[in-house]
Amino acid sequence: MDALSETLRVVRLVGAIFIHARFSAPWCYQSPRADTVAALLEPGAERVVIFHLITDGECWVEMPGQAPMHLVAGDAVLFTQGDAHRMASEPGLPPASGGGRLAEVLSRRPGQLAYGGGGARTRLVCGYLACDARLAAMLLQGLPPLVRVNVRGSSAGTWLEASLRYALAEARSPRPGGAGVLAKLAEVLFIEVLRLYMNEQGKGRTGWLAGVGDRVVGAALKALHKSPAKAWTLDELARTAGTSRSVLAERFQSLMGASPIQYLTQWRMLLAASLLARSNAPLTAIAEDVGYQTDTAFSRAFRRAYGAPPAAWRRSQLVRATPAAQRSASQSPG
Repeated sequence: MDALSETLRVVRLVGAIFIHARFSAPWCYQSPRADTVAALLEPGAERVVIFHLITDGECWVEMPGQAPMHLVAGDAVLFTQGDAHRMASEPGLPPASGGGRLAEVLSRRPGQLAYGGGGARTRLVCGYLACDARLAAMLLQGLPPLVRVNVRGSSAGTWLEASLRYALAEARSPRPGGAGVLAKLAEVLFIEVLRLYMNEQGKGRTGWLAGVGDRVVGAALKALHKSPAKAWTLDELARTAGTSRSVLAERFQSLMGASPIQYLTQWRMLLAASLLARSNAPLTAIAEDVGYQTDTAFSRAFRRAYGAPPAAWRRSQLVRATPAAQRSASQSPG
């Protein structure tokens, strides 16, 4: 299994389609910074990454410090840093009033937006992926603030668009399960955007996706993700990757910004955090699963990464996952 597949397998991702929009020119929609709406989209999420898919028509996306980008049907855009942005029928239009309705729109999944001046029509869906902040930093490392790919260039993208149309119709029907299908499709769409971008990116790119796509670094990452508990040495990892120690060290550092052993520690901590949050396994078992022979060594490494010992961090995740009303009821005198 490749490093991207292994990462997505073991780390919890939560996705959703949250707006289905139908606009007619002229129109302009202002989207706030992702961190300002994260609590509305996914309460308790450390990081929310927003993306849009243009399903019909065309439009423009504008971001501070970036030239306006023209989008056509099939284009998916991913905002890797969570920047505020505008989607519009043409550059320079003022956004529509009524931004305070966002909470009302988001109270229904997916929320419906429909307005404009009656001209050329554009349809788009807005989605998000919520995940651990460290995982987001790893996956999106080295990417520009705005990533665009056209999903109609792949067989998976064609299937995704058709599935989204079906699921959006189902979400409006009285039959149960429509929102759940949309949530899974949002996750698949996010992954497909990353895969397409990884295949399209040119030379000179750095970051995690560039490393996964590199013959030497990708082989090393695959080995590290397959056996994270193994006591890897640089020599053994280089043999597994089919290269020399010096070539692996130089190539890995150049693309990933860390040595292979430093990266292994980062991955072990992400894996440990996932196990702590999603299971009741004893700390000793988790420590062994991620390559630490003693609880002390594991706790020291985890505290360096997350700022708290494993047991305390696990308790904080339980509190975060418990709805506020439920916490209040449990804390009230009986």
